[in-house]
Amino acid sequence: MYLEQLVAISAIEDMNMECKAKLSRNDVVGWLKTIAGFSNAEGGSFFIGVEDKTNKLIGFSRKDADNERNFLNNQINEHLFPKPALRISFIRYEKNGRELYLIRVDVTESLIKPVIVKFNHIPSIYMRRDGFTNGATYEEIIQMSIKSSNTQFDILESEEIYVREEFSKLFAFHQEHNGGAKLTDKALMSLGFFTPDHKLKNGALLFRDGYDQPKTEVQCSVFSGFNKGSERIVTINRFKGNITDSICYMLEFVKQRMNHTFIKLANSRVTIDSYPERALFEGIVSAVAHRDYFLDGTQIQVDMLKDRLEISSPGSFYQGEKIGKTYDLSKIISKRRNELICGILVKCNVMEAAGTGFDKIMQEYMDADERHRPYIYSASDHFTLVLPDLTYSEGVIADDAENVEFVPVPNGTPHDEKVLSFCYNTARKAAEIAEYLELSDSSYFRKKILENLVEHHYLEKDKAAGTNYYKANRDIVGLG
Repeated sequence: MYLEQLVAISAIEDMNMECKAKLSRNDVVGWLKTIAGFSNAEGGSFFIGVEDKTNKLIGFSRKDADNERNFLNNQINEHLFPKPALRISFIRYEKNGRELYLIRVDVTESLIKPVIVKFNHIPSIYMRRDGFTNGATYEEIIQMSIKSSNTQFDILESEEIYVREEFSKLFAFHQEHNGGAKLTDKALMSLGFFTPDHKLKNGALLFRDGYDQPKTEVQCSVFSGFNKGSERIVTINRFKGNITDSICYMLEFVKQRMNHTFIKLANSRVTIDSYPERALFEGIVSAVAHRDYFLDGTQIQVDMLKDRLEISSPGSFYQGEKIGKTYDLSKIISKRRNELICGILVKCNVMEAAGTGFDKIMQEYMDADERHRPYIYSASDHFTLVLPDLTYSEGVIADDAENVEFVPVPNGTPHDEKVLSFCYNTARKAAEIAEYLELSDSSYFRKKILENLVEHHYLEKDKAAGTNYYKANRDIVGLG
C-alpha cells in the first residue's frame, strides 16, 4: 500500500514533501533540517511512517505513533529556533485487519526567519529548494532576514482561545487608570487582541491571569555602591507574571527602597523622592512596551545604585540606530516594536499614543541641575534608561567609563576591559589611558596592551595633530 492511495499528491506538492519510515535517533539533524528548510522556504509536508523514495506505507500502532509524535515535538522544541509553525495529525488506515497510523506534519512558511537548527551548540540554517534540503546560501540568509524584519512577536496568532474571565487583572488595571471605565471585548478585538474566531495573539497571552513564563521575566537588584561590577549586591529579586503584574512589581520594588528627603521653605517643606513617580512609571512602561519578546533567556533589569536607577530592556531601539549616552531624550525616535502591547497600554491610559513618554521624564527632571540629568543609551541587544537619584547631592558619579562586554581578546591582558570601557564614549590619548589604569606610559604598555587591541580591531586608532587617539570599536565591543 502506498501514500498516494491515502493522500492525493500532485507533482508540485511532491517537491515540497518528504517521507521517513521512522525518525532517526542517531541522526536527528538529518530530519530536523527538513522541517527547518520547509519553514525557511514555502512550507511543506513531512510524513512519518512512509518509506522514502517509494512512498510505501510502513505505519505505526497507535501507541508507537504517540511515542513518535512526542519525540518529534521534543526535538523541535529543543533544537529549532524560533519554533516553526506546524500542524501534526494522524492518518488512520487498515492493513490485513490491523489498525495503523501515519504521522503527517504540515509545516507553513515561517514569518520569523531564519529558523535555525541548533544541535550540540552549533547553529545551522537550511533551505528547501527543488525537492532537496541544503545549507542556506549567504544571499538566502540575507533575504530571509529582510523578509521577516518587520514581523512583530505580539501580533502573531496563537492557538489559545480568548476567554474573558481569564483576563480579570487586565480589566482591573484598565479600570484603575480610566476612572472605573470597563474594557469591552469589542475594544479588544478592534486592537487585534484576538481574531474573529477568538484565537489570541501572542501579545494577548502576556496579559492573561496567571501567566508566568520567561517572556515577561524581570530582575530587580540593589547595589551598595556606584557600579554593578565590583559592588556588593544588597538585594536581587526575580519575578515572572503577566504584563500588568510585572509593571506593578517593578514600581513597588523601587518605591519601597528609594530614599526621601525634603527642602525647607519659608513656611513649609517639600518632600523629594529619589525618583519622580511619573518618570519612574514612564521608564518602566517603556521598558515593557519596547522589549524584544523574541529574545529568550533575557529579562528586564531594574538596578538601584547609590547615585542612580538603571532600567534596561532586552532589544535595541526598534529599527533605530544604536546610540551612545544621550541626554536629549526628546530627540530619540523609537518605532513601536510591539503594536498590540503598546495599543493595550495606550488603551489602559498608561502610555501616550504619540510616544511622548521620554518627554515626560525630561519634564520631571526640568528643575534638576546638570549632575542630575536623566540619560539613555542603546546597544545591539538592549537599551537602558538612567534616572539620577535626586536625593544624592553629588549627582551621578561617573568616570566616563561604561560597562562593556566583548569576546576575549587574543593575547589579551587583565587591563583590556578597563581600556575598552574608558575609550567607549570618548577617544583617548595613550597617556590618559595609562593614567586611568595607574600604569606608566611605557613601550610595554603601548605595545602589549594598546597595539594588541588595535591589531585585533577592538580599538580604533586615529591621529590628530600628531597624537594618536584610541576609541573602542563598537562593532565588536558592546555595552554590558
